[in-house]
Amino acid sequence: MLAITEPAIRASFVNCTQGEAKRLAVPVDLETYPWDDLDFLGWRDPAAPQRAYLVAETDDGPIGVALRVAPQQTGRVRRSMCSFCLTTHTGDGVSLMTARKAGREGRQGNSVGAYVCSDLACSLYVRGRKDAGRRIEETLTLTEKIDRTSGHLAAFLRRVTE
Repeated sequence: MLAITEPAIRASFVNCTQGEAKRLAVPVDLETYPWDDLDFLGWRDPAAPQRAYLVAETDDGPIGVALRVAPQQTGRVRRSMCSFCLTTHTGDGVSLMTARKAGREGRQGNSVGAYVCSDLACSLYVRGRKDAGRRIEETLTLTEKIDRTSGHLAAFLRRVTE
């Protein structure tokens, strides 16, 4: 992913108003991100843990999506799999994140959801730059894993923008 500026991030959001995009918490340390290793920029709002955001490059330019994070179930140790990168995590490493649909459908309350790495670090897990514990053995190359993750993300973004 190419490095992206704060104004470009704010302008990319498709499922919130301009005022909401202006007020959302953008990471202050964008210059420190490993842009070459990212397929998308994802972050959680430190002041509001139930909010998360992702921005991805598309053929039409960057698309940003505001997400709501479902509360975690407590009491049981479980293993869950991210629907973008297929990384498995124990405990609260995967969260249900929902995005209000763009346009009229979103204003009517329609949304789409996916189980995603809670820290939105899918790109780093796929590349082995971040450890999630035990990984499922695969015969795919790194390029194939990256393409698969990008495809799952693109399908999610299509569902948000349809």
